[in-house]
Amino acid sequence: MAFQKSLSRAKMWCYAIGQLGWAALSGIVGSWLVYFYQPDAAALSEGMKIFVPQGRVFFGALTIIGLITATGRIFDAITDPLVGNWSDNCRSRRGRRIPFLRAAAIPLGLATLLIFFPPVPHLSGMNSAWLFVFVLLYYFLITCYSTPYTSLLAELAHTQEEKLKISTCISLTYIIGIALGYTAPMIWGAFGAAGMERVSAIKATFAILCAIATVCMLIPAFTINEKEYCQSENPPCTMISSLLKTFANKEFRIFVMQDAIYFLALTMFQTGLPFFVTSLLRLPESRASQMFIALTATSLLFYPLINFLARKFGKKKIVMAAFAFFFADFLFTGFCGKFIPIPSGAQAVLIVALGAFPIAAFGILPQAMVADIAQHETASTGENRTGMFFAARTFAFKLGQSAAMIVFTSLATISSANALGYRIVAATASACCALGAIILSFLNEKKILGK
Repeated sequence: MAFQKSLSRAKMWCYAIGQLGWAALSGIVGSWLVYFYQPDAAALSEGMKIFVPQGRVFFGALTIIGLITATGRIFDAITDPLVGNWSDNCRSRRGRRIPFLRAAAIPLGLATLLIFFPPVPHLSGMNSAWLFVFVLLYYFLITCYSTPYTSLLAELAHTQEEKLKISTCISLTYIIGIALGYTAPMIWGAFGAAGMERVSAIKATFAILCAIATVCMLIPAFTINEKEYCQSENPPCTMISSLLKTFANKEFRIFVMQDAIYFLALTMFQTGLPFFVTSLLRLPESRASQMFIALTATSLLFYPLINFLARKFGKKKIVMAAFAFFFADFLFTGFCGKFIPIPSGAQAVLIVALGAFPIAAFGILPQAMVADIAQHETASTGENRTGMFFAARTFAFKLGQSAAMIVFTSLATISSANALGYRIVAATASACCALGAIILSFLNEKKILGK
């Protein structure tokens, strides 16, 4: 496969800034959707309102939020292979990926914002219908942007060294984007201090963040000429055929199994963090933002080490070590509060300290591992189905995220008076990390890199 040129450092960052945009939107939805529509007692005391029915209203086990978000993620997962195949077979003069980035960026920003603008300012079935529609639209649009975007990683990087550099850049912008989403309480807190009503302050905050994210997503779409860096020609292939060929790859199947379980654990923990802070540690909700920012800043210290260790020992071993750190971190969180005889502030610091290394490792290495597998397949078969590999990976981990929303929203309601449900959530996330490490141990990384 012949390439015309390699990305300059400046172009790498132009590409990476797009990840900041869609990660910020993902962080807003992932971190604050449940908080906004299924507030706990602490949030209600701060002025939050009830917009949709609360509690386990379906079959005595599922909540409105859990059912809607899980449906959205399942719909999202189903559309991933479709979008991946569209992208692989795109014949635009601008390339296979960039046209999708240009078309999806602005609608995605708007759809994310409208999720938090229910039409009725109190409890109403119309709000449930509104939420259902815009959650589905959000998930479809983020697929239309993120799947072609991540597919570019394998095509823009021509060597292992370039692959690690680009993976590091987009990992950095990813966690900055997620952190941007976590700054929301600080912003709406400032609006509230100025006299704005709570829900209006939250809406204004999300309007600002969505505008910033949209601008970031447009940067790679209009600054990178895909044709200069990537060879786009590929024989047309149907979605079903491409998907079956992709999952026929044994190493890929192992990778996506552990990846889905990792996202099951991470999504439960990420969604639960504001509640762990307020209900377990008995700290102000703003501490969740401070913890995530501290976690982000601390993880940056591990970036050079992750790159060094990955080159020396391989990506697989480092990801397995990251699973071990998350196992300890999530388990510790489950016992936080009254079961650990140290100040709550110190417990929050320990949660951050244990999570810094795995955040860095999972931020950098998994996308590079998918690119390795996709390029191994291209070298073995002569077919470039990079888009489908990344789409299939996204399909699998979003199934994990879907399960996480059902599990979290259901477990969180157990003994809500004493927060037992939140402890069970953290323990479940910890057990998932142990299972993910076991599955990943079967991956044959030497075979992949040997091609």
